Order: sequence, then structure tokens, then C-alpha cells
Amino acid sequence: MGNRAAGAATLKRLRHSRGLSLAGAARALSEIAVALHRPRLPAVASVQRSVARWESAAPVLPDERYQLLLAHLYARTPAGEMPVGTGSDLAELLGALVDLGESETRVALLRTTLIRTATETGGMLALLSPPVQAELSAALIDPSQVTEETVAGLAAVAADANAQVGVVPMGRLQLLLAPVIDACRRLQAEALPSPVVGHVRAVAVAACSLGGRLAFENRDDEASRALYAEATAQAELLGDTWRRASVHMSHALVTLYSSPDLADTRLLVDQAVRAARTGDSIRVRARAHALQAEVAARAGQERQAQAALGLAWYDIEDQPGGDPSGSSFSAGHLRGFEGVCELYVGDPSIAHDRFAASAATLVAPREQVQRAIVRTDQALARIRMGDPQSAAELLHECVVAAAATGGRVPAIRLRRARVELRPWRQEDFVADLDDHLMDVLGA
Repeated sequence: MGNRAAGAATLKRLRHSRGLSLAGAARALSEIAVALHRPRLPAVASVQRSVARWESAAPVLPDERYQLLLAHLYARTPAGEMPVGTGSDLAELLGALVDLGESETRVALLRTTLIRTATETGGMLALLSPPVQAELSAALIDPSQVTEETVAGLAAVAADANAQVGVVPMGRLQLLLAPVIDACRRLQAEALPSPVVGHVRAVAVAACSLGGRLAFENRDDEASRALYAEATAQAELLGDTWRRASVHMSHALVTLYSSPDLADTRLLVDQAVRAARTGDSIRVRARAHALQAEVAARAGQERQAQAALGLAWYDIEDQPGGDPSGSSFSAGHLRGFEGVCELYVGDPSIAHDRFAASAATLVAPREQVQRAIVRTDQALARIRMGDPQSAAELLHECVVAAAATGGRVPAIRLRRARVELRPWRQEDFVADLDDHLMDVLGA
């Protein structure tokens, strides 16, 4: 009840901050429902009673319809801007909904909906709260005035954008991230207070590395290479070898699909492994070894692939907690790498089972791109097991996932799987898959 009371108090404070009476809030929610082309709400008096119940001494949780309307009400400022990041009214509202008993998953989905809406209206600064925007504007005029709070706001935007990969379209995420990259460049062009130099550099590493990934996803390989080069240079100056390893790994993954020469990818992976071995992040080290195993398998080097997988499993099983990278790399992810190795230098039936086990663990919104990749590889294993029709059935699911996530890699994997179905191109199940590919992906 303590949390529920806090949630009710937050809702009341947000309403008062907008100068809304109970009736005024009811009218505002009704107007938003009309503007969003949602079913009309009951009479104002009825909605007013609902608003009062949410803020009462024994508060109730607004239902999902009202949650969406409240989110739109408090996401937009009186000036028409739509900040949705840390410190915004929307963030306060979502915290209140959690206090009132809503699930973290539902709240995350609601926030994603509002982020998508903000980017539809051109809100490039949507993830920066108004106070941080003001502080950043002052700091860009005089970088000597930049504070740790301002840098933390920039870091939160980069983390927010990263968390929305696979949920919000890649092009919109690139727009949200662009102000952070530009701010880091402009701040570093001048002398900064010594306490914030390292923090700004860390934000630059994260933002430029993610920017390289997003540029690749949006098929701008030249910009991707430039951003990865910038992230690498910043990581070198920062000195955290696990950060440098993370940049090399992200760069290696996009290079695998944008360069015809596997040697380019291998070079980056080897650099990642060397950096990770001296870093403080065990999860980064495990991922580096897993990626090293995949590259070896693709080159037909079974012994090297198995050796690297062994090191990755050793790393995964030796995680004391508190990993500085914040990486979510887990045994489930590693099962997917095991599957790839079996697919190229082992038994496709074993690969199929490894992919199934991996996909079962990849349930978080941020993991949907990886899940789409794993499921597509699972279909490829079915083809090599001599079961093309079952593979095609699974690829229908993968088409939907690739379209939903907007990932370039799942789409590439899909095309490669379709190539392996050529011997059955006269079959109805392949024709149905081709129709689905054209309808959804246009390819």
C-alpha cells in the first residue's frame, strides 16, 4: 500500500503541475482519445470519477486504455515538445503506474509506444529531459561549464536508444542518437573540466559504436565504418580494454555482412579477443571467444572453433556478478553460437537443437533481433537435415520477425536460407514463402 500511495500521489502531482482540475484532466483525456482515433470515453463526469479513484486513499490502477491516454497527456509539454527520457513527466507517470501495480513489461511497452510517437513528429531530442536540454545548451556554448549530471543525461540517451534496438525502427533510433554523438564531438573540441573528461569519452564510445551499428542497419556502410573508427579511437584514449573489445566485436559483426572477405572480420575478432582477455568484463570476454568460434567455423576450422567455444563456456560459468559492461550475454546466447559452429563444421541436427534452446531464452524485447537470426539459422539446419518444408514453415515466422525488428542481418540470413531452398523452387511451400517475402520485405 505504501507504493500504491506513492503512485497515487505522483498522479495527483502531475495533474496539478499541468494546472488541471479533476474535470480538466477528464476533458483532456477525452480529447486525446478522439485525437488518437480511439473509442470515445464515457461522459466527462464518469471519467472524472475514474481520475479521482486513481488518486484516492485506496487507489486503483488505470486500465490499459487510460494508461495510453495518460501517457500521451503527460509526454507532451505545454509548449508542444515531447520529452520521454529520464526526468520527464512521462518517466514520472510510468514510475507511478509501477507503484500502482502495473508490470515492468507493460510499462516498457507503453514507453516504447511513446518513443515511436515522439520520433514520428521529429523529436530528435525526445530522450533528453528539458532540464538536461537546457544544461547541454549552456555547456555547448561554454564546455568548461559541463557537469556530470549533463553527461549522465547524454549517457542515458545512448543507453535508451540501445535498449530500443529491435523495437523502434533503426532509422528513428539513428535520429535519436545523432544529437548525442554531435554533442560529444563539440564538447571534446574544447577543454573540459577534468572530472568529466573520462565520462564524456565513455559516452562517445557507446554512442559512436551504436551509431556504427545503426548506420549499417540503415545500409550506410561508409558512415558505419567512420563511426566505428571514431569509437575505437575514443576507446583507446579511455583505456578500458573491455570497451575497446566491445567496439571491435560490434564492428566485426557488421563487417561479416558488409565485406566479402572473412579475413577482415577475423582481424577485428582477434583484436577483440586480445583486448577482452586483459579487460574486467567476463561477459565481454565470453562473447569475444564465441564470435571467434563462429568465424573459425565459417572458415571450416573445426578444432579452432571448438577450442574457442570451450573458452567461452569457461568464461560464462565464471561470472561473479557486477560485470562493468552491463552486457546481457548469457548461456542462451552462447547456445546460438554453438549452433552456428555445428551448422558449418558439425552435425546439422545438433545445430538445430542448439538453435531451439537458444531461441527459447531470447525473450526480452532487446533480444528479438538475435532471436530472429537464431530462428533463421534453425530453419537452415532443417534444410540441411533434409526437411525443406518444415524449414519453409519456420521461415514464415522469421519473415515476420525480420520485418518487425527491421534488422538487416536477419534479412540477409533469410535470403541465404532461401537460396538453399532452390532445389525445391517448384514446390508450393517455396512459392508461398516467396510470396510472403515479397509481401512483407519486398525481396
